Amino acid sequence: MGPAAKKNRKKRPSFRKLLKTSNLKLENKQKNRQFKQQSSAKKQRKEQRKLRQAITDVSHQTLKPLERYKKRPEDEEEEEEFLESLPTDMMDEDDLEQIKAMAHKASFLTRDISSSAPVHAKKRKSEQSVEKYEKMPRKMQMQKEKELIHLLPIKDKSGLIPQSMEKPVVPEAEEEPMDQEELEIEEEPESGPSLTPQEQLELRAERLMEKKLHIASLSSAVLADPHVNIKKLKELRAMLMETDPCVAVTVRKLVMVSLMEVFKDIVPAYRIRPLTEEEKATKVKKETQQLREFEEGLVSQYKFYLEDLEQTIKDWKQKKQKRSQAVSLQCYKGLAEVAIRCICDLLVALPHFNFHNNIIVMVVPLMNDSVRTVSEMSCEAVRKLLKQDKLGQASLAMVKVISGMVKSRNYNVKPEVLKCLLCLRIKEVDMKKDTEDTAPKKKFMLFKERKTNLSRMQRKWKKAEEKLQKELLEAEATESKDKKIKLHTETLNIVFLIYFRILKKAQKSILLSSVLEGLAKFAHLINLEFFDDLLAVLFGLIISGDLTYRESLHCILTSFHILSGQGDVLNIDPLKFYSHLYKTLLTLHAGAANDDTAIVLQCLDAMLNKRRKQVNLLRAQAFVKRLSTLGLHVLPDSCVGILAANRTLMHTFPKCDILLDNEMQGSGVYLPELDVPEYCNPQNTGLWELHLLKSHYHPVVRKFAAHLMKGAPSEGSGALSMELSRRTPVQLFEDYSVKDMTFNPPVAEPPSKKKEHFTIGHAFFDPDLKAQIDAALQTESEQMSLDFTLQHTPQET
Repeated sequence: MGPAAKKNRKKRPSFRKLLKTSNLKLENKQKNRQFKQQSSAKKQRKEQRKLRQAITDVSHQTLKPLERYKKRPEDEEEEEEFLESLPTDMMDEDDLEQIKAMAHKASFLTRDISSSAPVHAKKRKSEQSVEKYEKMPRKMQMQKEKELIHLLPIKDKSGLIPQSMEKPVVPEAEEEPMDQEELEIEEEPESGPSLTPQEQLELRAERLMEKKLHIASLSSAVLADPHVNIKKLKELRAMLMETDPCVAVTVRKLVMVSLMEVFKDIVPAYRIRPLTEEEKATKVKKETQQLREFEEGLVSQYKFYLEDLEQTIKDWKQKKQKRSQAVSLQCYKGLAEVAIRCICDLLVALPHFNFHNNIIVMVVPLMNDSVRTVSEMSCEAVRKLLKQDKLGQASLAMVKVISGMVKSRNYNVKPEVLKCLLCLRIKEVDMKKDTEDTAPKKKFMLFKERKTNLSRMQRKWKKAEEKLQKELLEAEATESKDKKIKLHTETLNIVFLIYFRILKKAQKSILLSSVLEGLAKFAHLINLEFFDDLLAVLFGLIISGDLTYRESLHCILTSFHILSGQGDVLNIDPLKFYSHLYKTLLTLHAGAANDDTAIVLQCLDAMLNKRRKQVNLLRAQAFVKRLSTLGLHVLPDSCVGILAANRTLMHTFPKCDILLDNEMQGSGVYLPELDVPEYCNPQNTGLWELHLLKSHYHPVVRKFAAHLMKGAPSEGSGALSMELSRRTPVQLFEDYSVKDMTFNPPVAEPPSKKKEHFTIGHAFFDPDLKAQIDAALQTESEQMSLDFTLQHTPQET
């Protein structure tokens, strides 16, 4: 048996072993490649460090003056005598010319003395180029030392030659930023003829029209056939780098807005995901390949466009000119505002598309911007997004970023940022899962049950029926509903985290009003475990006296929202909240700033109407009397809302009609100065204010006052119209608002003062009296007749 037989006898390696070996080889190759790259990068950094060190040594080295030896006076006299003894015609003209020509050539006197190389030796590449450069003679610095800027060195046959330039000295008067006009003047060619202002305007209008037509043609081409002309988006985006100083700012603004509208039209209604390596390797149809190229080009151009917008905003923030000198610093604010408007529109219009989270990260810091227009623009876009978001993904991303910003800035943000959270659509979700758990669910029969209880044909029909029911359940999108509830729950947890952090750590912050307003809206969704602590914190804030009137109203409203929802199971008597509201009702603003009236009406509805079983009659009567007194002092819109609230209370508590009677019920006298409504004896007074309100100048106030005086009937002659009776007090307050300085309903025109009928003939029935009056008037006119032709002469004294 030879060696060939031994070789054949050798066991073949298994596939798994080969796979392991190949993986090991690949790892070793990758490690070797990384090691080579690191070593080469290390060598390169070392050479660059040596070069920089050599250049810095050269630049900081001080030059020493050459040594000079003074000759003795005896030697100087001998030299002068020798020169005088020489003949003047010693050299011919040819010899003199030859010596001058030799002086220009390299010789012993002109070459470097320090080098030991022969004169006629061939030029070789010097190994120590830096040392040779250091040994070259330099000029003495006779003038003021100037600061040098070291540039990259140049390499030639002789070696490395460092390059440097003098730093330009800018006088103090020229340090101000140059205006757009100065930049335009600098960039204009000096050789061209100067243009008049009218010619410059005409030239600018002509150039601008050309750019507009070019933008319009590119945009229309992309919109006409996006799959074919997707590459023209790149050409259109390149116009964001316009450098013509005459039209640069305007063109960039137009391109930003045009690209925004184009993207809003051609972006699909789904998110585009990147293709995997397997998908790229597989062969597909021509149409599919064209669609993939379109999606890839669209995503890349959309990304570059967002980066350009973000860079424009950053340049404005940092007050720098990074792109081109064609746009001055003053113009960056206008460019940034247009960029912010485009970003806000894309935030609202394309919440489903790629990079939406990046847009949110860009917009949220702008909500707290110091520029008012930018802040309002960003907050309005966020409100629109939260209102139209149905699924909850965009809302969750927005709330996360807002929470991070509020925490990172130590709660030093504008209240408008937190007020945007009031637009969340979480109120529409049914958070009571108990009813869903107790509801009977559709159960499918098991195989054993079908086999024992059903025949073969019945089992076949049952199987087809269950399959159909599963398809129907999928069509109803029950899974998406569960996902929506999960997203809203997570969003709400983050919102409450923001609110509770501020209540705990920043109670004196300006955000407290927004926090209380948000808690009042979402209080019915708070977990039952936090109710006791939250009510204690809210009452502590009210007692502290640090809150404004509006903030205290929000505290009361939040407390009763908690107690009216899941808080029904708690045995808590909120008498202190009733007393506080009753005491502070008369401090309601009676002027134009009466926005707090809406909150007061909401508090009354939550405290008295929704908790009618926990409220006694005396408390309701005291509030009705206090509200009637308050109606005399406020504006008509607030008065209408307050009277509507009184009407609702009289319907909820029918025994309040004793206030319309002048007879006393029981003992005691009405004490309006008491702060506790139960002990002020409201049953011993009457609603005398309705008599004054019955003659109010506002017609709706008069209608409500007359309606209440008749006992607020639902039918009959004293009943209100359907338009007024079906609306809530808050809605009536908003309908008859006087914010716009308009009177609702409009004031009727005054009647005409002209007489419709005039007396024809004599006005006196007695003819003798008429003749006597005419005679007296005639004699008086004759005596008092004036002649202006006569000259007036003053009487002499």
